[in-house]
Amino acid sequence: MSSFVDPCSELREDPRLVSAFEHFNSCSWYSAHDAFEELWHESHGSLRTTLQGLLQIAVAELHFERGNINGATILFGEGLGRLKKGGNQNLGVDLQLLCESVEKRLKKLQEQVNLGQTS
Repeated sequence: MSSFVDPCSELREDPRLVSAFEHFNSCSWYSAHDAFEELWHESHGSLRTTLQGLLQIAVAELHFERGNINGATILFGEGLGRLKKGGNQNLGVDLQLLCESVEKRLKKLQEQVNLGQTS
Protein backbone atom coordinates (compact mmCIF):
# COMPACT_ATOMS: atom_id res chain seq x y z
CA MET A 1 0.00 0.00 0.00
CA SER A 2 1.40 3.38 -0.98
CA SER A 3 0.86 6.56 0.96
CA PHE A 4 -0.18 9.82 -0.57
CA VAL A 5 1.09 13.13 0.74
CA ASP A 6 -0.93 16.16 -0.29
CA PRO A 7 1.65 18.77 -1.36
CA CYS A 8 -0.84 21.49 -0.47
CA SER A 9 -1.01 20.37 3.16
CA GLU A 10 2.60 21.40 3.72
CA LEU A 11 2.15 24.60 1.75
CA ARG A 12 -0.93 25.62 3.77
CA GLU A 13 1.34 25.58 6.84
CA ASP A 14 3.99 27.73 5.14
CA PRO A 15 3.93 31.28 6.55
CA ARG A 16 4.96 32.55 3.12
CA LEU A 17 1.62 31.43 1.68
CA VAL A 18 -0.25 33.17 4.48
CA SER A 19 1.80 36.29 3.80
CA ALA A 20 1.13 36.05 0.05
CA PHE A 21 -2.63 35.94 0.61
CA GLU A 22 -2.43 38.78 3.15
CA HIS A 23 -0.69 40.93 0.54
CA PHE A 24 -3.21 39.84 -2.09
CA ASN A 25 -6.21 40.62 0.13
CA SER A 26 -4.80 44.02 1.09
CA CYS A 27 -4.22 44.89 -2.59
CA SER A 28 -0.44 45.00 -2.16
CA TRP A 29 -0.08 43.55 -5.63
CA TYR A 30 3.69 43.78 -6.07
CA SER A 31 4.35 42.13 -2.70
CA ALA A 32 1.73 39.47 -3.42
CA HIS A 33 3.38 38.72 -6.75
CA ASP A 34 6.81 38.37 -5.13
CA ALA A 35 5.48 36.10 -2.39
CA PHE A 36 3.57 33.82 -4.79
CA GLU A 37 6.55 33.75 -7.17
CA GLU A 38 8.88 32.48 -4.45
CA LEU A 39 6.49 29.60 -3.72
CA TRP A 40 5.94 29.00 -7.44
CA HIS A 41 9.67 28.45 -8.01
CA GLU A 42 9.61 25.65 -5.42
CA SER A 43 6.44 23.92 -6.62
CA HIS A 44 5.59 21.31 -9.25
CA GLY A 45 2.65 20.07 -11.28
CA SER A 46 -0.83 21.49 -10.88
CA LEU A 47 0.16 23.35 -7.71
CA ARG A 48 2.77 25.24 -9.73
CA THR A 49 0.11 26.11 -12.31
CA THR A 50 -2.23 27.43 -9.61
CA LEU A 51 0.46 29.55 -7.97
CA GLN A 52 1.42 31.00 -11.34
CA GLY A 53 -2.22 31.91 -11.93
CA LEU A 54 -2.36 33.71 -8.60
CA LEU A 55 0.80 35.69 -9.25
CA GLN A 56 -0.41 36.62 -12.74
CA ILE A 57 -3.65 37.96 -11.30
CA ALA A 58 -1.64 40.05 -8.84
CA VAL A 59 0.40 41.47 -11.74
CA ALA A 60 -2.80 42.09 -13.70
CA GLU A 61 -4.09 44.18 -10.80
CA LEU A 62 -0.82 46.10 -10.74
CA HIS A 63 -1.12 46.80 -14.48
CA PHE A 64 -4.72 47.93 -13.96
CA GLU A 65 -3.69 50.32 -11.17
CA ARG A 66 -1.06 51.82 -13.47
CA GLY A 67 -3.52 52.28 -16.33
CA ASN A 68 -2.22 49.49 -18.54
CA ILE A 69 -5.64 48.05 -19.46
CA ASN A 70 -4.31 45.85 -22.28
CA GLY A 71 -1.66 44.33 -20.01
CA ALA A 72 -4.21 43.80 -17.24
CA THR A 73 -6.64 42.15 -19.65
CA ILE A 74 -4.00 39.76 -20.98
CA LEU A 75 -2.72 38.78 -17.54
CA PHE A 76 -6.21 38.37 -16.05
CA GLY A 77 -6.97 35.98 -18.91
CA GLU A 78 -3.73 34.03 -18.51
CA GLY A 79 -4.06 33.88 -14.72
CA LEU A 80 -7.66 32.75 -14.91
CA GLY A 81 -6.75 30.04 -17.40
CA ARG A 82 -4.01 28.75 -15.13
CA LEU A 83 -6.24 28.76 -12.06
CA LYS A 84 -8.81 26.70 -13.93
CA LYS A 85 -6.17 24.37 -15.37
CA GLY A 86 -4.55 23.90 -11.94
CA GLY A 87 -7.71 22.38 -10.56
CA ASN A 88 -9.14 22.78 -7.12
CA GLN A 89 -5.99 23.09 -5.02
CA ASN A 90 -6.73 23.08 -1.31
CA LEU A 91 -4.81 26.20 -0.34
CA GLY A 92 -7.30 27.36 2.26
CA VAL A 93 -9.01 29.86 -0.06
CA ASP A 94 -12.04 29.65 -2.33
CA LEU A 95 -10.37 29.51 -5.73
CA GLN A 96 -13.73 29.03 -7.47
CA LEU A 97 -15.01 32.30 -6.03
CA LEU A 98 -11.77 34.02 -7.07
CA CYS A 99 -12.17 32.67 -10.61
CA GLU A 100 -15.75 33.95 -10.77
CA SER A 101 -14.63 37.40 -9.62
CA VAL A 102 -11.75 37.52 -12.11
CA GLU A 103 -14.06 36.38 -14.92
CA LYS A 104 -16.43 39.29 -14.23
CA ARG A 105 -13.58 41.77 -14.07
CA LEU A 106 -12.00 40.38 -17.25
CA LYS A 107 -15.29 40.59 -19.13
CA LYS A 108 -15.68 44.27 -18.20
CA LEU A 109 -12.10 45.04 -19.24
CA GLN A 110 -12.52 43.21 -22.54
CA GLU A 111 -15.66 45.23 -23.24
CA GLN A 112 -13.71 48.45 -22.54
CA VAL A 113 -10.87 47.37 -24.83
CA ASN A 114 -13.31 46.38 -27.59
CA LEU A 115 -15.05 49.76 -27.33
CA GLY A 116 -11.71 51.56 -27.35
CA GLN A 117 -12.29 52.88 -23.83
CA THR A 118 -9.05 52.43 -21.96
CA SER A 119 -9.63 54.95 -19.20
